Amino acid sequence: MNKIIKILKKRKSIPLDQFINIALYDKKFGYYMKKNPFGKKGDYITSPLISNLFSEMIAVWCVAFWEYLGKPKKILLVELGPGDGSLCKDLLKSFMKFKSFYNSLEINLLEISDKLKTIQKIKINNKKVKWIKKISEVNCGPIIFIGNEFFDALPIKQVYKEKKLYFEKYVTLSNDNKKIRFLHKKANNNLIKRIQKLNLIAVGDTIEYPLEAIKFLTDITKKIKKFDGGLLTFDYGYTKNKNQNTLQSVQKHKYINIFSKPYHSDITSHLNFKLFHEILKKNNLNVEKITSQNEFLKKIGILERAYILSKKMTFREKANMFYRLKRLLDYREMGSIFKVLFAQKKGKKFSLGF
Repeated sequence: MNKIIKILKKRKSIPLDQFINIALYDKKFGYYMKKNPFGKKGDYITSPLISNLFSEMIAVWCVAFWEYLGKPKKILLVELGPGDGSLCKDLLKSFMKFKSFYNSLEINLLEISDKLKTIQKIKINNKKVKWIKKISEVNCGPIIFIGNEFFDALPIKQVYKEKKLYFEKYVTLSNDNKKIRFLHKKANNNLIKRIQKLNLIAVGDTIEYPLEAIKFLTDITKKIKKFDGGLLTFDYGYTKNKNQNTLQSVQKHKYINIFSKPYHSDITSHLNFKLFHEILKKNNLNVEKITSQNEFLKKIGILERAYILSKKMTFREKANMFYRLKRLLDYREMGSIFKVLFAQKKGKKFSLGF
């Protein structure tokens, strides 16, 4: 908190995206740079931690995509923001059952947090895995980019629209210099033009502009075009053409005020999947229709797999597995709010799960 206050005392105000970037990714104090936020003892729980059936279905999907690409002798899997390493660990376990695929496989984990990298390395001890900090380090293919709750953790800008005027949301200090609060400043013309170009002028007052996510999508697109492959991403978000304030902060599985505990709470926003779809399409990729996590996992066969496994389980083990499965699939939980998007090189028509 002290560092942010010092910055605000010096600069008076900073744009919202800069505040989020400092709170989450400051090298010394940043939320993701100094703690493990995942799991029951952390601040939130992700799909791979709820059930390893999630990871198993992703593994099946990856092998099927590799087969569709003609079983290349080399396939690179890049996981974007691998969290505590659970997804990668479970993927490797499943991949070992497909020997030809496993022999062709290399894995890159995109991670900027040394703290999380240390946690991941304890879970993942495999020579096929190496860590990278930038998409530019990816230099071979075909590539399967996998993202689970990656894009929601990237800083966003917010612009408030009032009649024909646009105001960018900034962060500043209260008059006594003790509390952090929001401030609206007139948006510059360059920002307004970019928002208009992306057709973000829709119903509602608060426009969310995912500047960092767009940069990542552009870099990923270039790699897919050059080396072949695709991007499969899971995240919570919406597909309706509307503007809304989705900024939120979470600590110990509860929502809190975004300014109450910077560095000690997660700050996220919901993905505008329609915007992601349009950006990837404009970048000349073939993009499948956006689907829900429920539909995607069911189409790959998660229920059938669960029933097969249940035959050798005790009643307690069955109850536990299907309870976890319900969390992944139920429309009142992760089944509906989590969306799935897949983009692949132009001309390719792989559609498993969609």
